[in-house]
Amino acid sequence: MSNQYKVAVVGATGAVGETMLSILAERRFPASAVVAVASERSAGSRVAFGDDELVVQDLAEFDPASIDIALFSAGGAISKEYAPKFAAEGAVVIDNSSTFRYDDEVPLVVSEVNPEAAKNRPRGIIANPNCSTMQLMVALAPIHREYGIERINIATYQSASGAGRSGMEELGRQTAQLLNFQDIEPKKFQVQIAFNLIPQIDDFQDNGFTKEEMKLVWETRKILDDPTIGVNPTVVRVPVFYGHSEAVHIETRDKITADAARALLAKSPGVEVVDERKPGGYPTPVTHASGKDAVFVGRIREDLSHPRGLDLWVVSDNIRKGAALNAVQIAELLVAEGLEPKDAAA
Repeated sequence: MSNQYKVAVVGATGAVGETMLSILAERRFPASAVVAVASERSAGSRVAFGDDELVVQDLAEFDPASIDIALFSAGGAISKEYAPKFAAEGAVVIDNSSTFRYDDEVPLVVSEVNPEAAKNRPRGIIANPNCSTMQLMVALAPIHREYGIERINIATYQSASGAGRSGMEELGRQTAQLLNFQDIEPKKFQVQIAFNLIPQIDDFQDNGFTKEEMKLVWETRKILDDPTIGVNPTVVRVPVFYGHSEAVHIETRDKITADAARALLAKSPGVEVVDERKPGGYPTPVTHASGKDAVFVGRIREDLSHPRGLDLWVVSDNIRKGAALNAVQIAELLVAEGLEPKDAAA
């Protein structure tokens, strides 16, 4: 009989936490028990898990001693306080916040890109990258390994769900108000999000880039284990509910043609190429990515301005693949490496 694990989902009532639970059920993760954990205000409520429901437990009072794997998606402050406590009790923590991503003793893992990194976790914690970095790495890692990437120039178009449930609620509320000729008041976002674009996500840094932009720089270099890659990012919040899109322009060390890139990506794990040169022959957040596991790549063409340049359009569901699915896939890596449950028979 295969090992069965006790799994905790911390932040179970959030958009990512709910999706984690859904994916654990869909993929039939080998769990003897799945526990939903959240803040005190959510304790006692119920969340869906496959055909069943789980009663949410209070994180502040929860004892992690029996937990083998903990999936965290409750925000940086919660991860900073509680993830080490779970790890100290012997659980492997897979954290979706940015708290541990830049810690040298915490691997930053994309399951299709650097799964081997998950085995070296001296703190008992594995970090999930930012959702924009996640989809970018799935698309670019195969090219980097075959041809080498010198520079990435990227503009992201990130959906409201990247700001959590409150971001989606604000987009919906403002859209309804404006269509009814009512005044709106921005609360979650800096300015109006409905029918608008906002070229800021997270706080500005001293160099003029935002923290969200710098995450793309730091995380790309760590995941690909190449500090020489140049990354020039611009991030934009767009009035889309689910799915991040990226206009990606890369300069490679060795020349790669559009046909070679198309063929390489078509056989790469986690990638689906949608690249027909006709109206609608490209992926979009709504028509392709929403609710799907893959990272979709289209508009593959050679750069007119650089002899070794290549242009790509990359789209993925930021909640599903960008956060929840990768966390579950990392947990599956732990199973594959032979992680022993605490209550395994002697």
